[in-house]
Amino acid sequence: MSESDAASLAFEGALDELEALVEKLETGDLALEQALAAFERGVALSRRCAELLDRAEQRIDELVRAAGGAAVRPFAIDNGDRKEADESRPTRSEAKPNEGRYPSASD
Repeated sequence: MSESDAASLAFEGALDELEALVEKLETGDLALEQALAAFERGVALSRRCAELLDRAEQRIDELVRAAGGAAVRPFAIDNGDRKEADESRPTRSEAKPNEGRYPSASD
C-alpha cells in the first residue's frame, strides 16, 4: 500500500494499521528492507491520522464559534488529568512535531 492508499483510510483504519505496524517493528524480526517499508508506511499512516485530527479540531472550533460559545483553547494533559493549557502554548496544529511532548536527546 502506498501513501495515496493511506489518504483514503478513515481515522480508525489508519490508526489500527499503524498500531499493527509498530508492533511488527518492535519485534525486530523484519529484514532491513521490510522494516524500512513498514516505517515508510507508518509515516504515511501517521500523517493521515494527524490530518484527520486537524480536520476534526477545525470542525469543533467552527461549531463552537457558530453556537456563540467561548473561544476554544487547547488542553494540557498532566498525569492523565485535564487542565487548561497555558495560552502561550501553541495548539497541536501550530506546534512542530514532538514540540513539548518528549524530551530530545540533547535535553
